[in-house]
Amino acid sequence: MTLILSSRSPRRKELLERLGIRLVIVEPGIPEDRKGGEGPQECARRLAHEKALYGANLYPGCWSLGADTIVLLGDEILGKPRDREDARRMLRLLSGRVHRVITAFSLLNLRDMREFHGMEETLVKFLPLEDREIEWYIRTGEPLDKAGAYAIQGIGGGFIEWIRGSYTNVVGLPIGQLLGPLKEVGLWTP
Repeated sequence: MTLILSSRSPRRKELLERLGIRLVIVEPGIPEDRKGGEGPQECARRLAHEKALYGANLYPGCWSLGADTIVLLGDEILGKPRDREDARRMLRLLSGRVHRVITAFSLLNLRDMREFHGMEETLVKFLPLEDREIEWYIRTGEPLDKAGAYAIQGIGGGFIEWIRGSYTNVVGLPIGQLLGPLKEVGLWTP
């Protein structure tokens, strides 16, 4: 059985492939904007569902997975940086502070009219960063296409003091929570 992964994230693809799950990747053609008055959790849930629905409409007999990860510092959502200056701003904000990483997922099959969904929240604390460390990190290019301007599974992991919760959630998919639904529908067998 093949899972439709409706995501642009190479990290989600890698996490699922490590489990031995066969994938067909589709790039969801939906805007990832937050709607007025929508909270971060609501936004993540809605986007995960819309992404899964996008893939399910392309492959109606297959299970489709959509996910959305939000990095939250206080009430501010730190999305993917627009440019180097925005990455610099985000990293300075995160320096020495605790933030939340929220990932929602939706696994659905239109033929079976079934859907599983979940959400995970992880706390992450950054070490205090010096300006020269931030500049060095930006020069690596790693922060430029990542929510919150860092990759915990990459070089950015060296700037993390501690995490509370799911590591894979911060990478982009709460595998521990997703395994149950994947087993139930026959997409993963240990």
